[in-house]
Amino acid sequence: MQWFGKGSNNVEDGRSGGGGKTVLGGGIGIIIVVLGLIFGKDLTGVVSQIPATTGTEEVKQGVPANDPQARFVSGVLESTEQVWDKEFQAMGKQYEYPKLRLFRNAVQTACGNASANVGPFYCPGDRKVYIDLSFYDELKNRFGAAGDFAQAYVIAHEVGHHVQNLLGISEKLDQARGQVSEKEYNRLSVKLELQADFFAGLWAHNAQNLKDFKLDEGDIEEALTAANAIGDDKLQKQATGDVQPDSFTHGTSAQRMYWFKKGFETGDIKQGDTFNSNNL
Repeated sequence: MQWFGKGSNNVEDGRSGGGGKTVLGGGIGIIIVVLGLIFGKDLTGVVSQIPATTGTEEVKQGVPANDPQARFVSGVLESTEQVWDKEFQAMGKQYEYPKLRLFRNAVQTACGNASANVGPFYCPGDRKVYIDLSFYDELKNRFGAAGDFAQAYVIAHEVGHHVQNLLGISEKLDQARGQVSEKEYNRLSVKLELQADFFAGLWAHNAQNLKDFKLDEGDIEEALTAANAIGDDKLQKQATGDVQPDSFTHGTSAQRMYWFKKGFETGDIKQGDTFNSNNL
């Protein structure tokens, strides 16, 4: 993909302070390793259990001009702002831009403290997307999902969680926590994640119409490769040699690819109601 804009004004760079090291232990450490494999998890109630980081995080507004990867992230975020501006206007609503915080090693959030091992995530408490850019190396080297559009898909997915937060969708899932069985809650969690994949596809569809955005040949395949690589079934198979559908939280590889592709092909937010769809 190619982006010719100036980049978003809503990127915060907290990498210089480093955020300290997070000490992981026991069950929480295991949870975080699993979440690191499947980015996008709603971390409310999970990261808050991690021991506090050490050190002071210095946060700067914007990104350095000589940092092409950070500038790329800023450009992708700007394109999501433009797409969702129009989508919310069509719904008669005002889109509130999320902040995107770049961090290194660990970070303090309104949802608690998080290690880079968590992977990219969205915190509804402060309406920020968090990402340690080293995740992109893991995405390429560990999951075989290389390419700039695979990286853009990660950001668009997390912004999709912000959209769900603004529309009150995430709140409904939070209300179900503790009121339904673990199996049913996991099923609802899968639907939430697949909708975020749909929203990422919708962003890609509508971004094509932006004057500062251009898709390159093979971009959509890069996103689909990333979606395929991080399906619950594939990750569980790689980690344990077994697949346990009742413990899925993000959906299978096929489901994640299906909903991203549907969002890209339709560009119609009305087609993204994963909660009432039987095609899961």
